[in-house]
Amino acid sequence: MVGSSDDSDVIEQHAEEEMEKSRAASSPSLLGGSSRREGHSSTQSSHRLLAYSDALISIIATVMILPVAHTKVENSEELRQSLQLLLSAKIAVYLMTFLIVTVAWAAHIRLFQVIVRIDDCLALLNLACMMLITFLPYTFSLMAMFPQNILGMLLFCGCVMVIGIIQCVIVLYAFSRPFLLDEQIQISENQNFYRSHILKVIMRVPIMCFFAIIFSFIFFQLSYVLLAIVVFLPYISQTLKWCYGKAFGQVEESPDEVLFYTYLPSEPLSKERVEAFSDGVYAIVATLLILDICEDNVPDPAVVQQRFGGSLVAALQAYGPEYLAYFGSFATVGLLWFVHHSLFLHVTKATRLMGLLNAFSLAFVGGLPLAYQLTHEFPRNSRNELEAIQISCVIIFFAGIFQLALWVVALYNQRESLHPDVWYGGREHVFMLAKLALYPCVALGTFFLTCVLAEFSASIFHLMEITVPFAFLLLRLLVRIGLALLRLLFCPDRPDLRSMVEEDESRVSFNSVVT
Repeated sequence: MVGSSDDSDVIEQHAEEEMEKSRAASSPSLLGGSSRREGHSSTQSSHRLLAYSDALISIIATVMILPVAHTKVENSEELRQSLQLLLSAKIAVYLMTFLIVTVAWAAHIRLFQVIVRIDDCLALLNLACMMLITFLPYTFSLMAMFPQNILGMLLFCGCVMVIGIIQCVIVLYAFSRPFLLDEQIQISENQNFYRSHILKVIMRVPIMCFFAIIFSFIFFQLSYVLLAIVVFLPYISQTLKWCYGKAFGQVEESPDEVLFYTYLPSEPLSKERVEAFSDGVYAIVATLLILDICEDNVPDPAVVQQRFGGSLVAALQAYGPEYLAYFGSFATVGLLWFVHHSLFLHVTKATRLMGLLNAFSLAFVGGLPLAYQLTHEFPRNSRNELEAIQISCVIIFFAGIFQLALWVVALYNQRESLHPDVWYGGREHVFMLAKLALYPCVALGTFFLTCVLAEFSASIFHLMEITVPFAFLLLRLLVRIGLALLRLLFCPDRPDLRSMVEEDESRVSFNSVVT
């Protein structure tokens, strides 16, 4: 009853927040919003365009794992050698390209935080931008299959440069019609400064890609380094600005406080769009898993007739390890989404740095189809199977550890970024820490167990996949017992264990797993 009442309180709280947002959106603005909408009836809200763009970009970012996941490694080869020759280059290019796509998506978020309404021209320009983004997987495939050929690099950088030019056109068009812009910019006396500042920031990525094209003809490896710099360009820019300020004094302040495109790690991003993009990645990864089952594990009728005497049940039994790997991988994807959902239930403000850490976590989540392929690709108790399982543990570990890092970063500015329940000393703080640390700890423990007990590696890995869901169900109870034991050990003068457990229960607020 307590858990259900807490959940109802949260639902009511979120409902009130949504009603306030809707009232704020429907209320007239400082500039006379109702009359402006009547005067510009051809404009419309950008919500549906943004939802379409988020779905499209999440699909494009995730399907880039397919060339890596479908890499065939022969059983006779050493997996380590194959990784060095085939998978390592493809995985590196996949991670870099995934992050660059998320950089383009973050730029899209920031752009449409400035532009709050659209018309037909802006919608068509956005479609042109999306068309080029959807072409990026093809250029990625060329870069992965022919890493020493510059054609893939030229096509990739060319697409990014044209995307930047289209975004500049969008900015120029929107500033020529101020009624499309955010109200804070509309009432600002420095619109020209805002426009030039945003254009400068947008053009930095195309310029970096232009230099990458030049260096691809001179020193090919340096072009990849320049593309990697694009991901961390905001943080490099802030570091250089800080060093310049220390050496030559403070940088001259802008005539108006820049609220957008600040290049600060604390620059706000739309929390709703971060959630929508993340949900899209998790959903697509789960879908890719079942597509592999449908493609590779449906027996041929002629084979069923010849080898199994027409018995479909006997034929499907041969795919038992594949089904086990599928259900374990799907449970892993689903539970990582559950942790992500629980985290963002408490996040009140997403920042640029939190978005970067979220992108790293999603990049490793996108690698789970590769883990699924590898865990059942090789004979039982072989060295290849052991190394494949260890690779899967590494992927799961990094997918979880970046979620934990995201929460730690949010704690540094907890009053603005997090709900009070998960602050230091909050009622849900320890439980959230346990929930976020569960997968990294389990994956790391499984990795070391497979190193010690190599002959039982497959059994240990599948046991981990099976027991983790039950651990999540019992996690709140385990946290209460652990806290009570710690208090009993270090504070023996306090009441007994039972009273302390009851006291801890009275402090629990919401988001209960066991209801």
